[in-house]
Amino acid sequence: MTTETTLLTGGRIHSPADPFATAIAIQDGVVVWLGQDSVGRSLYGDGEVVELDGAFVAPAFVDAHVHATSAGLLRVGLDLTGARSLAECLAMVAEHAHGGRPVWGHGWDETRWPEGRPPTRAELDVAAKGSAVYLSRVDVHSALVSTALIVRAQRGQARGVHDADGFHPDGPLTRDAHHRVRRAAQDAITPAQRDAAQLEFLRYAASQGIACVHECAGPDISGPNDLTALLARAGGDLPEVVGYWGEIGSAELAVRHRVRGLAGDLFVDGALGSRTAALCDPYTDFDTRGALYLEAEAIAEHLVVCTEAGIQAGFHVIGDAAVAEVVAGFALAEKRVGLPALAGTRHRLEHLEMVSPEQAQQLGQWGVVASVQPQFDAAWGGPDGMYAARLGVERGTSLNPFSRLVASGVVLALGSDAPVTPVDPWASVRAAVNHRTEGSGLSPRAAFTAHTRGGWRAAGVDDGLTGTLVPGAPATFAVWDAPDLVVAVPDDRVRRWSTDPRSRVPGLPPMDPDAPLPTCLRTVLRGRVIHEAGGNRDATA
Repeated sequence: MTTETTLLTGGRIHSPADPFATAIAIQDGVVVWLGQDSVGRSLYGDGEVVELDGAFVAPAFVDAHVHATSAGLLRVGLDLTGARSLAECLAMVAEHAHGGRPVWGHGWDETRWPEGRPPTRAELDVAAKGSAVYLSRVDVHSALVSTALIVRAQRGQARGVHDADGFHPDGPLTRDAHHRVRRAAQDAITPAQRDAAQLEFLRYAASQGIACVHECAGPDISGPNDLTALLARAGGDLPEVVGYWGEIGSAELAVRHRVRGLAGDLFVDGALGSRTAALCDPYTDFDTRGALYLEAEAIAEHLVVCTEAGIQAGFHVIGDAAVAEVVAGFALAEKRVGLPALAGTRHRLEHLEMVSPEQAQQLGQWGVVASVQPQFDAAWGGPDGMYAARLGVERGTSLNPFSRLVASGVVLALGSDAPVTPVDPWASVRAAVNHRTEGSGLSPRAAFTAHTRGGWRAAGVDDGLTGTLVPGAPATFAVWDAPDLVVAVPDDRVRRWSTDPRSRVPGLPPMDPDAPLPTCLRTVLRGRVIHEAGGNRDATA
């Protein structure tokens, strides 16, 4: 008895096995053949045949850093990323505050507003009309909160929010004070709201050609119930979820939470926008060096525990002082477990924005995976961006040195940090190519690989097949309408292909800043369709 094969024909297949392939055959969720249409029809034409009509087929994306529930709440709730002023932000809050119902919002960025400041708590209370309001800043490391939410957070706590580090009587909360009110805001979300948000996020991710996401959960991020619900929901007709839990403890924590490692947003420091990233020298626009949450000895101990258990450790690290602590921690851990064991476990660093050439070389030797977000640079980089305002032009334009990391042997995995930046993988690839600091960007091929195969490698899948389209690889891919791809194929018929001279792999879309990005027509995870534009997901490839 033979298994029916699905043949996709008449397209452009992005494959190192055959750069001129126009057809691909799938059997039992695995790629079994690539080549020209006529040969494919002779070999596999008796099975299901899908006409691609010139569409572009490439490995599906992996988003290596997300917060699914928060990103879903942004899609179904109060989205402040488009607020153009303080006044507009308050008006949007007032529109969502009804009958004392809790309000969860995200995305305000005072650096883009003419007022140059966030609302005061008194101003927010007027707009909130008595509701418990939580509004995370775009970097999610500080939040505006109403008095009603602070009162809710005080209940049942031995220490009040007012006594916590990072409390401000009239401005955004940071550090421990932020974590406390965030937990209170999360507790106000019903299971039904959480489930709807997670489902919305996963379906949207699939519609963007994403087949797998890395959920960076933790006690100060989302909580165990949120993670359990997400892991139970994933798969089937939704993207795969690789879970990480950001907490220091024994390896049993990873078993309890069913995660790939004790990594993700295990905070060594905060974020630059909220001035909580830990710096060696003070911020240019405010007299602070940020917040350092973990020191080298604690970092080393966590690396040792995870290395000996064979699971990934990982840390959120942004500022140069935080990077210095991480490097010192790795050096201490190497003395205890040895270089082969430390490097072989593929520990992760999230963001890794301020890193020197010497530090990059060390991290490469330790086998580190850097989970990075190119849209950070697109949003805040360059000589006139938020980074330069916070750090000065010299420091602010040296962030996110992707090319330096790759040259040092650090594995890159691209992601969005949703809801911090949009879930838009082609925009992330383009941002990595068109870095706002000359010499820091990637080639189109390297950027695309980091957002596909790099994501699987970051999760410990490094079999040489996953994340590519070659015979024997999992049939995990996306089909794209990419009208700007033009080339002449061997039979002299005109096909769509990349003419971008910077792209060394035929078939990648142009990465010019103003070029239109491809539109996802279908997303397939191991042979199963998880997104079909205007169609039915309950199908095979």
